[in-house]
Amino acid sequence: MNIHEYQAKALLRSYGAPVSDGRVVLKAEEAKTAAGEMDGPLWVVKAQIHAGGRGKGHFKEAQAGEKGGVRLAKSVAEAAEMAKQMLGRTLVTHQTGPAGKQVNRIYIEDGSDIARELYLALLVDRQSSRISFVASTEGGMDIEEVAANTPEKIVSFSVDPASGLSDFHGRRVAFALGLTGGQVKQCVGLIKILYKAFVEKDMEMLEINPLIVTPDGNLKCLDAKMSFDGNAMYRHADIASLRDETEEDPKELAASKFDLNYIALDGEIGCMVNGAGLAMATMDIIKLYGAEPANFLDVGGGATKEKVTEAFKIITSDPNVKGILVNIFGGIMRCDVIAEGVISAVKEVGLKVPLVVRLEGTNVEEGKAIINNSGLAVIAAENLKDGAQKIVKAVKG
Repeated sequence: MNIHEYQAKALLRSYGAPVSDGRVVLKAEEAKTAAGEMDGPLWVVKAQIHAGGRGKGHFKEAQAGEKGGVRLAKSVAEAAEMAKQMLGRTLVTHQTGPAGKQVNRIYIEDGSDIARELYLALLVDRQSSRISFVASTEGGMDIEEVAANTPEKIVSFSVDPASGLSDFHGRRVAFALGLTGGQVKQCVGLIKILYKAFVEKDMEMLEINPLIVTPDGNLKCLDAKMSFDGNAMYRHADIASLRDETEEDPKELAASKFDLNYIALDGEIGCMVNGAGLAMATMDIIKLYGAEPANFLDVGGGATKEKVTEAFKIITSDPNVKGILVNIFGGIMRCDVIAEGVISAVKEVGLKVPLVVRLEGTNVEEGKAIINNSGLAVIAAENLKDGAQKIVKAVKG
């Protein structure tokens, strides 16, 4: 689960991290009051969407000379006008894709003088199963660009959970960032704060880009991105309450309400599978035979007829889907339940694209009988290879 910058900064502030004073604006008429509550003399006006590259982005139907989603204002009136200009419009960045995202929230904060821009992140390292720090002197840039062009400027290391965090880790980050004198002590303290927040709130990623050094030598978190482990939200009601459903894919949101594991992709063949490993194999074999999957969808081992029906509706709601492959290997899951769910969904929403069904395992004969006696134009498959070949052929002609 992701949250907005202003929410991330509020959380960092609660742990004692140095961040600028700021106000969130949801309505244009609130902008002037919000900006007036801060000292200035500079105000930064930031569009709040779950995507990076806002400053380099552009608004759809932008006027000539119009800047991106992060702007610098020199007065309260100018800050308020900038907020009004951005609210309700669609911001396109390299992370949103050409569709962009609508800006429903603006964050106005005090401007900061900057001597240096640095990069700092904490994340879960899947290889070591530990929390890792990533630090670079090249802050304010896309870290992917730094990694591609100057990888030697990135320092990364993990923390052994057996011994835990120590001042040594903070000093290691400080030296990697080229900090000296009192800045080293500040960095050690900041690392403790970030690590504590990361662990206590079950984060998956915490990125500070840039972490700045001010002209007087102090550190400040000028931007913040956070993502959290969705499986841990049951114990973090305060974090769960920050969820902005307008930022999520409608199909993924609908799937989450029925406890379905769904991720939208860019292909043309919708997939409904039970089991994450089988779902990955299904997507791989679709690509092997020359097509692209439109989604990852794992209905789980204990899906009901109603759950399968909703899963099918979500797949068919994607306008990019030109064909559907249902691939079920029934262990705990019964093939007849899947068949009933598919038939129920087809009768309810209609079938406008080719549908290939491969069933194997528990109650497979009953499941096949339900499909065959349905009177629907469903293509049967004997195995996964056969199913992939048939659906790709049906879609590709």
